[in-house]
Amino acid sequence: MAYGPCQLAFAQEAEKDGIVLAEPWFNWLCEQGHLGLDRTADESEDDEIIERAVRPVEVLAEIYSDLGGDLAVRYSCRANMFVPGDFVHEPTNTLIELDEAFHFTSFRLLTLDLYPKDVELGFDIDEYRELCRKLAPEYDGFKRGLAAKGFGIGGLQRQRAYDDALRDLGAAVVGHPPVVRIPALDGDGAAAYARSRDSLVKLLGSPAR
Repeated sequence: MAYGPCQLAFAQEAEKDGIVLAEPWFNWLCEQGHLGLDRTADESEDDEIIERAVRPVEVLAEIYSDLGGDLAVRYSCRANMFVPGDFVHEPTNTLIELDEAFHFTSFRLLTLDLYPKDVELGFDIDEYRELCRKLAPEYDGFKRGLAAKGFGIGGLQRQRAYDDALRDLGAAVVGHPPVVRIPALDGDGAAAYARSRDSLVKLLGSPAR
């Protein structure tokens, strides 16, 4: 995946602090969605992972249905077609996502409102809900003419909300720390890193400068 300017600037600033970020590719994070997460848990043959997967898979199935997803299409998706993300910090296995303005929609709000109350998150869910309410009128129709697998024409924003939920709820199933989400509403990755630097350095390692 070729990073956009926002992601590239963020990674460059992080590297100055000795925080090296890579592209995340995981077999549980594929276009099969919650079906792939369930399959990955079963294939692990680890009773703890299988048990951890039960509730997230149920919630993701509900989210997919409520977003208008076609389950038959999801069953036809490929296990080796991975869902791209922003970053993984490999020493800690922490996923980091930069959320530009188009991530904040009524569809994303729907997903957040369905999260289990006890879910561990690496971001402020109330802040995200408020941003969704504020920005949804502008971004619900973002790239309205594009199709998204399982959601049809105009389904890109539903797909994006579902994929974000898949990362948030799936990470813990396979042993990742909570996904760190950082708003980057203006698309300025360097500024987003500056705002989050202290917390990221504390979470991921000591600064190099």
